[in-house]
Amino acid sequence: MKEIFSTIILLILIMDPLGNLPIFMSVMKDLPPNRRRIILLREMIIALLVMLLFLFLGEKILTFLNLRTEVVSISGGIILFLIAIKMIFPEKNDTRNSKVTNKEEPFIVPLAIPLVAGPSLLATLMLMSHQYPEKIILLMTSLFFSWCFTLIILLLSGFFLRVLGSKGVNALERLMGLILIMLSAQMFLDGISIWFKI
Repeated sequence: MKEIFSTIILLILIMDPLGNLPIFMSVMKDLPPNRRRIILLREMIIALLVMLLFLFLGEKILTFLNLRTEVVSISGGIILFLIAIKMIFPEKNDTRNSKVTNKEEPFIVPLAIPLVAGPSLLATLMLMSHQYPEKIILLMTSLFFSWCFTLIILLLSGFFLRVLGSKGVNALERLMGLILIMLSAQMFLDGISIWFKI
C-alpha cells in the first residue's frame, strides 16, 4: 500500500490537475455544460488509454519507430508553445474564423495530449515499467487512481467557471498562456540538452 500511495502521489504531481484546470476551462468555456462533461470524459479516457499504452508498450514502440524519449519532450514543447501563443494572442480581426474556432470541439490535442498524458508523464511511465517490470499491476493500479483523482478535479471546472465568470477565465487564459510558454520552452530545452548529451 505504501508503494501504491507514493506512486499515486508522484503521478498526480506530474499530471498536475490543478495547474491544468484553467486551461481546460478556457478551451471549453464556449461549450454547453453537458457537452463539456462528455468531452472531458472522452479526452480523459483517451489520455488513460495512451498512458496505459506507454506503460505496457512505450519502450517497444519508441524502439520500433527508432524514436528517442527526448523526441517526445521536444515535440510536446512545440505543441504547447503553439497553444500558448493562441491563448495569449487570440485572433480578433477575423470574427468569422474566431467564432468557428471557438465552437470547434477539442479532440485529443491539447486536452488528452499533451496536457494530461504529457511527455513527462509518458517518459515516467516508460521508466517505471522498465525499472519494475514485475510490479506492472501495482503501476497500473496507481495510474488508475491518479487518473480518477485528476478526472474529479477537472469535472469541477464548471463550478470554477461560474465563480470566475468569462472575464476571469479570459484573464486566467492569458496567464496560463504565459506559464505555458515557459513550460514549453523548458520542455523543448530539456529534450535538446538530452539529445546533445547522447
